Amino acid sequence: MLAVVTGGSRGLGLQNAKDLRALGYDVVLVASNEELLTRVAQEIGAHYRVVDLSDLDKTRQIFSEIVQSYGAPDVLLLAHGVMSEKMSKTLRTTTEEWRRVMAINLDSTFVIVNTVVPAMAERRSGRVIVYSACLGRMSGPGNAGGLAPYRISKAGVNALVRNLAHETGLGARGILVDALCPNHTRTDMGGPDAPRSIEEGAATALWLATRSFTPGSDTTGVLWEDQEVIDW
Repeated sequence: MLAVVTGGSRGLGLQNAKDLRALGYDVVLVASNEELLTRVAQEIGAHYRVVDLSDLDKTRQIFSEIVQSYGAPDVLLLAHGVMSEKMSKTLRTTTEEWRRVMAINLDSTFVIVNTVVPAMAERRSGRVIVYSACLGRMSGPGNAGGLAPYRISKAGVNALVRNLAHETGLGARGILVDALCPNHTRTDMGGPDAPRSIEEGAATALWLATRSFTPGSDTTGVLWEDQEVIDW
């Protein structure tokens, strides 16, 4: 079994990688910090690839190489992402800040999916799990105002996940595609005062990677929070 994990050098991605290794998966970690990535890959016994996901051409190249080298993954878990600047409201955000956040949060997600998932679809099995955010929801509390590039990029991630899940038959063709909200977690992005541990934040993604699934009765193509479906 093979899992490819982005954002794999720290935080939620690293936690999921550790858990999947403990379950016997071969893991390929992907991140931009070569020094940190090399160290944690050695610690957990994982393969790794270094890439700045804002470089979309390089991202496609690296993920093409991963598929060529290791084959189609059983789990593609996308845990990378960046927060937008604190004052980045729509009317105050610069083009550079908008493009920075969109390139990493949304554009690279498309490129990775577009590069890797065809091989999974051809094999008719695999799970695509994308860390989104409750701030990207179009319903529910606190879903508007401020952090515009981040919120909008995550809303785009939600739309991409939903669309891909329907395009791949909502599990009927062997591919599961889901997004999740980890909630406010004590990662570098969430900060040390966040209410959730990294283990708590990563638990739903691990469950999605390993759950049993029966087409027609179980659900995919949705947004999850604590193993429960929530509205987009």
